[in-house]
Amino acid sequence: MHPEFEILLDRCGDLPTPPGVALRVIALAQDPAAHLAATAEVINLDAALSARILRIANSPLFASATRRPSATVSRALALLGLNAAITLALGFSLAATMRGGGPIAAAREHFWRRSVLSAMASRLLGERAGLERLEELMLGGLLQDIGALALIQVLPDRYAELGNVPAGILPLERERELFGSDHAEVGAWLAARWNLPAYLQRIIARHECGHYEGDPELACVAGSGLLADLWLQAGTPEQLRAIAAELERRTGLTGLEIARLLERLSASAPELATLFDVRLEHPRELRALHGRVQELMVVRNLIEIRNAADARREIEVLKARTRDLSEQVRRDPLTGAYNRLQLEEVLEREFEEALRHDRPLSIAFIDLDDFKRINDRHGHLVGDQVLQEFTRCLAAQLRQSDLLARYGGEEFLIVLGNCDAIDARATLERILAEISRTPMALIDGVPLYITFSAGLACQGGSDQFASADELLRAADEALYGAKRDGRNQVAAQGG
Repeated sequence: MHPEFEILLDRCGDLPTPPGVALRVIALAQDPAAHLAATAEVINLDAALSARILRIANSPLFASATRRPSATVSRALALLGLNAAITLALGFSLAATMRGGGPIAAAREHFWRRSVLSAMASRLLGERAGLERLEELMLGGLLQDIGALALIQVLPDRYAELGNVPAGILPLERERELFGSDHAEVGAWLAARWNLPAYLQRIIARHECGHYEGDPELACVAGSGLLADLWLQAGTPEQLRAIAAELERRTGLTGLEIARLLERLSASAPELATLFDVRLEHPRELRALHGRVQELMVVRNLIEIRNAADARREIEVLKARTRDLSEQVRRDPLTGAYNRLQLEEVLEREFEEALRHDRPLSIAFIDLDDFKRINDRHGHLVGDQVLQEFTRCLAAQLRQSDLLARYGGEEFLIVLGNCDAIDARATLERILAEISRTPMALIDGVPLYITFSAGLACQGGSDQFASADELLRAADEALYGAKRDGRNQVAAQGG
């Protein structure tokens, strides 16, 4: 903080100073050896503070911490726990310094109402996050914007230029323009001056830092003021939507969760008003609040629906890419026919289906005739072109349910489901005739024709094989017979 502004704050006679009881409570908060008896003795010095500690120990807000009504401060402290009691007592004592009359009474009253709501909001957010030491979170929420109160006291006219929107949701840059410092920096200075506990100094200094990853306590306090602003309806609908979006960024809340927390805050408002002696009736009753909440929910739901649609589209794109990659893995990169891995999977599945449903299954081994001569005479690029064109022509002659795979080199294999030996042979002979009259390449303008030899084996009828491998071997033996007998023909197993 700028030294001149620090001097201005230090010299301000109206700047709140903790009362004597608060100073003693601060000392207890800093003392690891503090005990219940000493704390009760200090609290009993302030009748109002004693009444509030008893009230909060018996309050429905802290029902989970109590088992039976507390009639004495000592009993209340025993039920609340020493650390929680010191924290609450410190909060009530310091809260007294944040109030007052004069020309800026309205601003201070609004600030006080927002601080009380922020205290409860911090607790609710802490419960949602599964955090402990909720009373410390309450105190952090109550005092996080103490620096704004100091700005109101020191520079009321310039503070009025900020408008009616609470300082906790204003850009810090705007405060620096007007004051040469921001409320978080001023609050940290004030907390250090009061010798507040270290965790409170950290919260006050960093609650507007914008980075809360790994610090859930700070994120809860940072979100509490925004939740209070939504409850107070501090701003236009556009501003409220911006506040809700920032609240989501800081805490991860969805629109529905914001609505539920606002409802819980509304349910706590009467008890908060009693505990903190503050007016918390809603400006336009809860109907207006629910209207704003519903508007926020609609906006957030629309965003969530849009995000869900985007996510679905991304999933579909990823699925398509996965399918493409899976298909590429199963395809021969040169010809586009299925590879040997896919052939083995399909052949095994088709063989089992044929046995189960007692239907025929035919397979054919195909080998291009004199393909080595093509490579030797015209080169491997022409050979590759021949393999690609042959695959295209062959696939065009098959059914969609048939499988064409490149077995290796110039060898291919066809799986013909639900096709007996007679139909399979007719199909292969038709394909052979079509291939033999279709040029596979042009060499210096001269068409290049090829033929193939095929070995056919069929599962079904009188031909029964124990496995898909045996069927495959039978087709391979038939192919050997076709090549031995002069190529350019179809041969079936057994003759």
